[in-house]
Amino acid sequence: MKTGHYTYRISWSPEDNEFVATCCEFPSLSWLDANEEAAFRGIRKMVRDVASDMLANGETLPQPLAERTYSGKFQLRLPPDMHRRLTIEAAEAGVSINRWVNFKLAG
Repeated sequence: MKTGHYTYRISWSPEDNEFVATCCEFPSLSWLDANEEAAFRGIRKMVRDVASDMLANGETLPQPLAERTYSGKFQLRLPPDMHRRLTIEAAEAGVSINRWVNFKLAG
């Protein structure tokens, strides 16, 4: 069981006045701690424990985001007026709308 390959994040929670650690593949889990490193250790232990329980119950673990294969394509729906605006901006920049949206997303 490789729970170290999961995507962990640590951020400051002003509401809790502590660091909050989360795991993208297990969105319902979080760990709060005043110490950033302790928050990271806490969420990793919690994920290991939950993963062990899941395996013991015959459940499938989520595949780590880092180990998934990505095509580089995704479909986006947007309002027609935004589509028009982006098309005009792309034309003014002399690039395709795809390249323009990539530029905007990279921001």
